[in-house]
Amino acid sequence: MLRPWKTLARRTLCSPNRFLTVELHTVELPDGRRIDDWPWLVTPDYANVLARTVDGRFLCFRQTKYAAEGLSLAPIGGFLEPDEPALQAAQRELLEETGYAGDTWIPLGSTAVDANRGNGRAHLFLALNCREVAAAGEKDLADQTLLLLTHEELSEALEQGEFKILAWAAIIALGLRHIERHGL
Repeated sequence: MLRPWKTLARRTLCSPNRFLTVELHTVELPDGRRIDDWPWLVTPDYANVLARTVDGRFLCFRQTKYAAEGLSLAPIGGFLEPDEPALQAAQRELLEETGYAGDTWIPLGSTAVDANRGNGRAHLFLALNCREVAAAGEKDLADQTLLLLTHEELSEALEQGEFKILAWAAIIALGLRHIERHGL
């Protein structure tokens, strides 16, 4: 039987803001070995959305991000507020970032971001039948341009590595797979 690691102790190294806490854990491995100073990152969970409009085009951004060199395509998304349900955060982010709302919401999974270092959870959603209902809200930290891509353009961009962040590529791949498997 496989056994999980055990956290024996933890101490905070720094917590500069609500978006990051760096901890060191003392962990016990399944075989009884002990590791001191195992790095652990605490960040808020976030939601990413693959949004398709009523006319079958996909909303995404062309933007810059600090961790990605050059331009990248990106889905809609952002951090959950404290105690905010993931679906509510996804719906809020879609409306705030684009001014669109979706009629049908399909959860595509909730996953750990980093298998060994924590770093929050990603909550992934597919939003269908999206339509513009308001002006986009406050500008994101990144310079970005909203794009409307066809299914083929989105698939090609994924294959060409234009989604330069792993979580972004994952939501696009999972969303397209769901659409294709279910004939949506």
